[in-house]
Amino acid sequence: MLRYFYLMLGAGLLLPACRKQPEKTQATLERISESVYASGTIKSKNQYQVFSTVSGLVQKILVQEGDVVRKGDPLFVVQHESAALNAQNAQLAADFAARNSRGERLQELTASIETAQSKMLNDSLLLVRQRGLWAQQIGSRVELEQRELAYTASLNSYRAAVLRYRDLQKQLDFAAAQSQKLLAISKTMAQDYVIRSQTDGRVYNITLEPGEIVSMQSPVAIIGDAVEFVAELQVDENDIARIRPGQRVLLTLDSYKGQVYEAELTRIDPFMNERSRTFAVEAIFTKKPPVLYPNLTAEANIVIQTKDNALTIPRAYLIGDSVVILEDKTQRSVKTGLKDFRKAEILEGLSPRQTILKPAP
Repeated sequence: MLRYFYLMLGAGLLLPACRKQPEKTQATLERISESVYASGTIKSKNQYQVFSTVSGLVQKILVQEGDVVRKGDPLFVVQHESAALNAQNAQLAADFAARNSRGERLQELTASIETAQSKMLNDSLLLVRQRGLWAQQIGSRVELEQRELAYTASLNSYRAAVLRYRDLQKQLDFAAAQSQKLLAISKTMAQDYVIRSQTDGRVYNITLEPGEIVSMQSPVAIIGDAVEFVAELQVDENDIARIRPGQRVLLTLDSYKGQVYEAELTRIDPFMNERSRTFAVEAIFTKKPPVLYPNLTAEANIVIQTKDNALTIPRAYLIGDSVVILEDKTQRSVKTGLKDFRKAEILEGLSPRQTILKPAP
């Protein structure tokens, strides 16, 4: 029994010695950068939602998620019988107008013109002959007037036939042009029932199945660049005046824990979201992960300024951004300066290589 007591006493004395010692570090002189925090998601470059310009049923889906497509490639076929029938009807009208432009009605008027012209020429010859006889005092004045009236009537008949031909030709040309326009419109409308890609890229999402109803208000797919990705971030209105295009961006992704990737700020949306009180900004990767997907969560620090030879400690060693624990476990107030997502600059309260302890969680 006494032996058991000593064993328990020894174990109790060893427990404090076995407790985990607190982590410690030293204040270090190094470069530190001040940054603005932003959060957002990863999207493929030129990513957009595909919408249909018509309503109907999905007849065919010609692609699968993950397929790489080119601009103009068909993606979906929407069933709509009336569009096909309208296109066929317009084709029939165009063919009929084309036949009429070289058809029997024009041939009939051409024959009428030739007949009227022949009669006009004949009456012209008879009039010339009658005038010659009248100059020789042969024949009567009535006969001459009759020849003149006959020539005038045949001339008017010829001119009328030419006018009828030209008028019919204009009508037929107009009908043919109009039918061709209607045919083009019908073909364009029929093409609306084939949804095509508006850019080169990859199909990332398809929202419909064959037989489902296509609505003009709901996207049917999402397409974006197959290789290039951008970070779409939200910056608080209090920080927006401090950032500019071209600034360096340090990104962390939930999919790549512990890794930091670099990007460059390329665009600032000048319109603030009133609900979230944030501005949308865009950054393009200059150093990116090997694999990316749209809608990955991202956090970022937009670098505002950089300072060399700054006295820094890890931010995890700060208590309330103003207190640290010295090696003798006493607390000391410090004055901080620039901060990034890992380090904090110490302006007052510590000296280089001074050891501090990490606060207990």
